[in-house]
Amino acid sequence: MTDRVESRSDAELLKLSMAGDESAFLPLYERLKAPLFRYAFYMTGSQASAEEVVQDVFISLLKNGNRYQPAQGDLSGFVFGIARNLIRRIRKRESVTEALPGNEALERKSRLRPGAEDLSAQVIRDQGVERVRTAIASLPDHYRQVIILCDLCELTYAESASRLHCAVGTIRSRLNRAHAMLAQKLKQTKKPQPELRASGTEECLI
Repeated sequence: MTDRVESRSDAELLKLSMAGDESAFLPLYERLKAPLFRYAFYMTGSQASAEEVVQDVFISLLKNGNRYQPAQGDLSGFVFGIARNLIRRIRKRESVTEALPGNEALERKSRLRPGAEDLSAQVIRDQGVERVRTAIASLPDHYRQVIILCDLCELTYAESASRLHCAVGTIRSRLNRAHAMLAQKLKQTKKPQPELRASGTEECLI
């Protein structure tokens, strides 16, 4: 019975869950919770807020799941929309970003340097995890969204475009510019390293 439930589509599991079938809700929760948490965490910069979003998304899904129409896209896209609205509310009540180099100047520079995005991967690897998170959080929303969806949640351009309601070409353009801006922020906020470093296990970045 369990195997038959877990082989069903997300839409079928939702329908069964709304009918009170707990055995259908658990696999649905397991499928959706990780990408939801990752997205909410990077958008808010807070584990507690991310956990709140995940909890509230599933409560809303069970209450209002009848609003989901399979013809409009997959269930994960519908759930993502719920999460976006919840995150907007959270960000209104609390600030989670630090002051970093101005976005307007960095955006202008990224437009003038078409190859700037190629530097981002190496620059990001050279930084600490918290500094990267802070830099991402400081980007304008439309750039932060594509970084999180494409790079951190590992969605395809098409999946990201579906969730942000824009063209695939727009996703590509925003992602390239976001990479360039992020690389510049990390370069400008990089702390100078001492010439001699203590021996021992190097920091593990995740």
